[in-house]
Amino acid sequence: MTAKMTKRERLEATFAGEAVDRPPVALWRHWPVDDMRGDELARATLVFQHTFDFDFIKVTPNSNYCVSGYGAESSWHGNQEGTYVWGPRVIQSPEDWTKLKPLDPHEGLLGEVVKANDAIGQTVKDEIPFIQTIFNPLSQAKNLAGDRLLSDIRRHPEAVKAGLATITESIIRFVEALKPTGAAGIFLALQHATYDLLTEDEYRKFCHKLDLKILKATQGMWFNLVHLHGVNVMFDLVADYPVQVMNWHDVETPPSLAEARSRTDKALCGGLRQWETMVRGTQESVMAEAKTAIESTGGQGFILGTGCVTPITAPTANILAARKAVEAQA
Repeated sequence: MTAKMTKRERLEATFAGEAVDRPPVALWRHWPVDDMRGDELARATLVFQHTFDFDFIKVTPNSNYCVSGYGAESSWHGNQEGTYVWGPRVIQSPEDWTKLKPLDPHEGLLGEVVKANDAIGQTVKDEIPFIQTIFNPLSQAKNLAGDRLLSDIRRHPEAVKAGLATITESIIRFVEALKPTGAAGIFLALQHATYDLLTEDEYRKFCHKLDLKILKATQGMWFNLVHLHGVNVMFDLVADYPVQVMNWHDVETPPSLAEARSRTDKALCGGLRQWETMVRGTQESVMAEAKTAIESTGGQGFILGTGCVTPITAPTANILAARKAVEAQA
């Protein structure tokens, strides 16, 4: 039996595909309203972590935090995922893409999120790794442009590329501001690496290099995770990204965890459905789904989690069941 590990030891062994004392586990959720202030976001995040003792913290502000500085507006209407409703889009014409200017990571909501990371880092120190959610350039562009993003990509590609370059520069500045907080790395969310929205060639032309540029900016950090959002995802396109972990809706879209094992050398995170299991399921169904996931990966190179954010309506008993499921493997 493997001796009891610290959270970082357990994660680093998982990244390397080595034996662990038990599989790591982490769930995360949004913090609507709390996420408008750094101190409140940190408080909510730390209370959640104190309650469930996950192996890492994913700092999860809403997607408005990274685009409000460009003028984007959103408001809280009670969505079960904890997300906001967008106001008028910033991008109203092709020319608007070229008007974007790089943001100061210490101003506005970006600054509040940096403050949240700093407060979390001062509290957990080296005991609990934490990573910050970053929406990649196309994901941010969608929130600035709404439905016109895909048509602009095809009709006004150079204007969109100019906007994406500015967004990327803002992200890199934000990553640099994160480093002094003690953040272990980033959770890079990709919402357009799906065949339902773009072709693989389109993704390569518009965002592949930008993703890699952002990941390169994390030099000195040790824990990066890439999240593929949606179904029919371009798994193989990002399977060699310079990250430690891949996360996608594995129970709901190919590849399965078992299939993914032969298609990437990264650690895999998932196994639990966010709605059917975490919200509408029972403690027993959470435990059963977790057991299936752990067995399909042999319990190595695997982190138990959801394919996406845990809805804010998930019963705490179900969240606790996910934590208990890995203890059962110790």
